[in-house]
Amino acid sequence: MSVRKREWVNPRGEAREAWVVDYVDGSGQRRNKNFRRKRDADAYANRVGAEVRAGTHTPDSTSLTIAEAGQLWLQSSENLGLERTTLDFYRQHLEFHIVPLIGNTKLSQLTVPLVRAFEDKLRIDRSPAMVRKVVGSLSAVLSDAQERGLVAQNVVRGLRVRRRRGRERRADKRQKGKLKVGVDIPTPDEIRRWIPYLDGQWRPLFLTAIFTGLRSSELRGLRWADVDIRRSELHVRQRIDKFNKVGALKSETSERVVPLPPMLLKVLREWKLACPKGALDLVFPNGAGKPESHANIVQRGLQPSIIAARLTKKDGTAKYTGLHALRHFFASWCINRRVDDGQELPLKVVQARMGHSTIAMTADVYGHLFPRGDDSVALAAAEKSFLV
Repeated sequence: MSVRKREWVNPRGEAREAWVVDYVDGSGQRRNKNFRRKRDADAYANRVGAEVRAGTHTPDSTSLTIAEAGQLWLQSSENLGLERTTLDFYRQHLEFHIVPLIGNTKLSQLTVPLVRAFEDKLRIDRSPAMVRKVVGSLSAVLSDAQERGLVAQNVVRGLRVRRRRGRERRADKRQKGKLKVGVDIPTPDEIRRWIPYLDGQWRPLFLTAIFTGLRSSELRGLRWADVDIRRSELHVRQRIDKFNKVGALKSETSERVVPLPPMLLKVLREWKLACPKGALDLVFPNGAGKPESHANIVQRGLQPSIIAARLTKKDGTAKYTGLHALRHFFASWCINRRVDDGQELPLKVVQARMGHSTIAMTADVYGHLFPRGDDSVALAAAEKSFLV
C-alpha cells in the first residue's frame, strides 16, 4: 500500500497533479485510485488497508451499484419460487424506497454510516413498520450480492438493529394499542344486528367468516370437497391469493379443521344447491364459478350490508371495513365466557381454530380478551373459602 503524488501536463499545456493510492487487493491484483487531496488519499489508504487485511474489500471499479444488485436479488427470489405477492412487495421496496435514495451507490462504497443515513431518510415520511421492511430488503440484497462474490460483507448487519427494533416494536404497540371490542372487533350485539341484512351469495360467505374465522384467501379458496356436511366441519387445505392463483396455505399450522355450528351448517346445505358451479369446485365463487375477488367481497358485500344495518361511523361509512374484523370476532367468540355468549375455549384450542403458527402469536394478539382470574366475584369467593 502506497500513497504517491503524480504530476503531469494535460493536452492544453496545463499542469495537473493528483494523489494516487496503489495497493494489491485480496485476490493479488494491483489496483490504484486517484484523489485531488492527500488527506482523502490517506483516508482511503487506511480504510482499504484494513479491509484487505480483514478480507472484506471490494474494489470500486468491479463493484455493482445497489440498483444493479437489487435486480439480481429479484431474479434470485423469482428462482426460489416465492409467491407473487411477496415478489411484488420486494419490487416495491426496491423501486420506491431503495433505488430513489441510494440506487446509484456502489456496493463497495456502502458503509454502516451510509445505511444509517438511509434509514433516517426513510423515517421522514414512512411508517416504522415500512422502514423495517425496506431495511430488511436492503440487507437481503447485500446478502445475495455477498453470496455472488460481489461484496465482501453485509454492512446492514453492522447496525444496532436489535436494540432499535425492540424500541420500535414497543412504540408501534403503544401507538396501535390492543384490539378493542366495538372498535376493531364487532360486538355480539353488532353481529346480531348485521346478520338479518345478509342475503344472496353474501349470506353464506359472511356467516362462514363469522363462525369459522377463515382468512379472506382461505374463504375464497374453500372447496365443497373441504366441507364435510355429515361431520359438521370444514377443512382448510388451500387458499387463493389476490391474483386468483390457487396455492398452499400461509403456514403448516394454517391447515386445520373447524367445526360448523348448526345454523351455519343449514345455510351451507341450502347454498350448495344454489351455488354457481365451476371447475374449481369453490364454495364462494363469482357468478361464473370462478374465484370471487377480495375487492368485490368487501366493496359490494361487506360494507354495503354493514351500512344497511346502521353500523356506521359519524361520516356514514361502514364501521368495519375489512374481512379481518370478522376473523377478530371469531377469535373473541372462541375466547369469551359462556355467560357472555362465548365458547370459553383454552388458548391452545383458540390457536388451532385460528391457524396461528404459534401459541405466542395468539396470546400476543388476543390474550387481553381472555377472562381475568382476578375479577371481583371470583376474588370474593376465594377469600371466603380461604377464611372459613
